Amino acid sequence: MLRIGVLGCGRIGRMHAANIAAHPRTKLAAVYDVNRAAADEVAAMLGVSALASADAMFDTSDVDAVLIATATDTHVDYIERAVAAGKPVLCEKPIDLDLKRVDRCAANIRGTKLPIMIGFVRRFDPGHAAVRAAIHSGELGELHQVIITSRDPGMAPAAYIRVSGGIFRDMTIHDFDMARFMLGEEPVEVFATGSRLVDPGLMAETNDWDTVTVVLNTASGKQCIINNSRRAVYGYDQRVEAFGFAGMAISENRRAHEARLYAEGLTDRAQPYLHFFIERYREAFNAEIDDFVDAIESGRQPSVVFEDGRLALVLAEAAMKSVAERRVVRTSEIGGGNV
Repeated sequence: MLRIGVLGCGRIGRMHAANIAAHPRTKLAAVYDVNRAAADEVAAMLGVSALASADAMFDTSDVDAVLIATATDTHVDYIERAVAAGKPVLCEKPIDLDLKRVDRCAANIRGTKLPIMIGFVRRFDPGHAAVRAAIHSGELGELHQVIITSRDPGMAPAAYIRVSGGIFRDMTIHDFDMARFMLGEEPVEVFATGSRLVDPGLMAETNDWDTVTVVLNTASGKQCIINNSRRAVYGYDQRVEAFGFAGMAISENRRAHEARLYAEGLTDRAQPYLHFFIERYREAFNAEIDDFVDAIESGRQPSVVFEDGRLALVLAEAAMKSVAERRVVRTSEIGGGNV
């Protein structure tokens, strides 16, 4: 049983802690949060220790690996400390909001053989993975376009929006990773447009957008179109479509069940979409842990590595520059090559 410690006991940290505790191949070793009450609550719920400091998580021999689900500005420090302590890492996205800081981290940990995994969990969704498999098997022929729809059920709290780093670094970054995952080529051009339609006041205050569209182009001409909204009244909207010379593959939304009701005055009434990411990607979060454990036990690198996190942030920076300057931005302007 791999003993994993969880840093961060907010919403996603609590979920990860519970998943690790229930997973057949892992044991929750300990938890830590700067909010001691939150850590104590999770620790009591799952029957583990709440450590008094992050140092204790890295120093103890009772923790084999760490999962980082703390505030984004702590990720780089904790990744570097985990590597120094010889502990494999699964870190939530993004690595950081500052690409230069990410590049310094890459330089500081270069040469390590430890598995360092970034939490782009959507790669592990069964439907999304099946679309990618159809692309790579050749069933769709030459790939022409990928279309990604990602819409939250409602605005995050204002306090979160203010520290999130903006929609491209916080929300669309999952879609940038999905684009790379599906395309099989690096996007070299980015064009983005943003609007303030859901909460114009908050978005203007934070110099952010709540409704965005992004077009990515690869060197060979493959396209990806991403559309995002911070508010979809009908639920959490997550779809991926791949279109090629010989066909199309679609990964649809998920519901609690697939029954449909047909009656006088209505047809095809169905259950609402699963509420948010924890419910929608439940299977994917478990598969992500499987991949992390497999990487550690086999000595291979995980399916989503540090550089994947870095290149998704490059695309986010390019999109921000594109919106600000109203032009196509080449990723080479941002730092698109590997460090």
